[in-house]
Amino acid sequence: MEQLSNNEIIPAGGDKIVLTGNPNVGKSVIFNALTGLYTDVSNYPGTTLNMACGRYGRDVLIDTPGVFSVSSFSEEETIARDIILSADIIINVVNAVHLEQDLFLTLQIIDMGMPVIVVLNMIDDAGREGIEINIPLLEKILGVTVIPMVAERGIGLDDLKKKLKSARAGNIDPSLQEKINKIYPPAGRGEALLILEGDPFISAKYGMDPGAGREDLYLARRERVNRIVAQVVRETGGGTSFAARVGRWMLKPATGIPLLALTLWVVYELVGVFLAGFIVDSTGEFMTNYYEPAIRYLLAVFMRPDSVAGTLLAGQYGVLTLTVTYLIGLLLPLVLGIFLVLAVLEDTGYLPRIATLVDRTLAGMGLNGQAIIPLILGFGCVTMAFISTRMLATDRERRIAIFLLALCVPCSAQLAVIIAIMAGQGAAYMTLYIVLIFCLLVFTGALLNSFLPGGVSPLLIELPPLRLPKIRNIMVKAGRRSYDFIREAFPIFAAGTLLLGILDVTGLLNGLRKILEPVTINWLHLPAEVADILVMGLIRKEFGAAAILNLHMLPLQNFVILLTLSLTVPCIASTMVIFKERGWREGIMIWLTVFFLAFLIGGGATRLLESSSGFGYLQIPLLSALIIAATAGLLVLLRLTVSKKSGDSI
Repeated sequence: MEQLSNNEIIPAGGDKIVLTGNPNVGKSVIFNALTGLYTDVSNYPGTTLNMACGRYGRDVLIDTPGVFSVSSFSEEETIARDIILSADIIINVVNAVHLEQDLFLTLQIIDMGMPVIVVLNMIDDAGREGIEINIPLLEKILGVTVIPMVAERGIGLDDLKKKLKSARAGNIDPSLQEKINKIYPPAGRGEALLILEGDPFISAKYGMDPGAGREDLYLARRERVNRIVAQVVRETGGGTSFAARVGRWMLKPATGIPLLALTLWVVYELVGVFLAGFIVDSTGEFMTNYYEPAIRYLLAVFMRPDSVAGTLLAGQYGVLTLTVTYLIGLLLPLVLGIFLVLAVLEDTGYLPRIATLVDRTLAGMGLNGQAIIPLILGFGCVTMAFISTRMLATDRERRIAIFLLALCVPCSAQLAVIIAIMAGQGAAYMTLYIVLIFCLLVFTGALLNSFLPGGVSPLLIELPPLRLPKIRNIMVKAGRRSYDFIREAFPIFAAGTLLLGILDVTGLLNGLRKILEPVTINWLHLPAEVADILVMGLIRKEFGAAAILNLHMLPLQNFVILLTLSLTVPCIASTMVIFKERGWREGIMIWLTVFFLAFLIGGGATRLLESSSGFGYLQIPLLSALIIAATAGLLVLLRLTVSKKSGDSI
């Protein structure tokens, strides 16, 4: 089928058919079945934010983001609102298991006077949960056609096709109709309702003041939903399914935390150890030993390898060597791996349960529960973690998560080198390292949460039924996401390696080493050779960390350089991803800020360790206790300061 752009003209005689519904109700499955196109099919909110478009006969079918109401309070709701208002026919997909939640949006669409047909999806799950729905009575109350369906198995799809054109306006609340008639026209019937509900953008469009009765209207609609559910839903007394019981275990701290720990361990072993270690080592070795020599051999036919062009194209930072090696040999296995893991967690319905379990814990750091996945994945590969921040609901939370990952989270390869070096120095230094990194993570998150505009977004997540993932959905989803990422990342990586190559051939890279020497010697109290380690760390952090093994330094110096290297901006691959995700301006700001903080904290740690050296064996325990106490005190002070400012502003 032909892929349509957002501005595609609808053929004469065709209709604009819009799929709407809460997150995770199966809209994308129905879209794929009707159009033959594959889009993201997820059990996690936010995956359909990019509008999908396709042809169904002479009609145009549009899949909107999953929303809980039609309004303008989020990017998803704004997109859905504008598409719904322009629709000829609306297919409202409802989860039969969560009828009391999903019908709120259904009634709002009906109140807007839009032609609608209701699809009651996952009717099989409702039966297994002991829920029986009186569909003829529901049709009578709503005044629209209701079609029971099991979208994943195609049950009910033929019925939807036959009755699609029977979509009609439903039964509007009479008292609400009177209020709408006072505004309609000039505003359309749907726009009139949104003006009553206080939508500022629609109100401004018609030069009207936004209505002040949204809470009363929402409360009345919620009461209508409750009355409808009480009439049409009957509990059959059937036993709760095993999957439902497991789903509840995942939400209780006593059982959910061990299950989460087991899941994260499996993810870490798969992605952080197997993929980031064995697979990437193999692909990287292939690219280094076979691909790069082949490119240099071919280029040698046309130019001297030591020429400027030869160096820029195939040198140490060559556009045709380093760029392709990083993208194909390093990033592609990691990106494909993380997207496969996320697809499995989404398709099974476990990801929203993880977010719900840890939501309150992360709120103080300016993040909601969804951020646990990027933070954990960062200890496998920070590059993958940056990519996975796309799942976070707001730009503010993505900014906080990326900054915390850039500053505080060492990847598995670097962590392995850190453990190897510190193992010979006793567990005390490793303990101090963990305490410092953890306290810095918590305090930086709290600081960003306090001073960045906005707040933590509420975790509005529908918990879909747990189910076995479908292999085709997972493979296609992960493949498409990986392809899109590599396609978008290539020009950014090419630009980054070209810049490094220019710095190399012009001698500016050596100048950078010279600039760093006073910092390493005078501030960090380290040998001059450490400047090379820091420069190498910008390319690959574990390369820089591993180079420490060749230097003979005191345990205190080893600790300082490992800590500083951990806190500096991640390797070039991760840096390029930061620029891609946050843009060049903000990316450079993050890069410079993290680099400054790394040296500031490294120098501070140097002076703390040197000043406490007289305490002997008590040195590390005392420092660890001091750091924990100082962090706790700063958090309390920060909380009081922010509370006082909030009180003063009131």
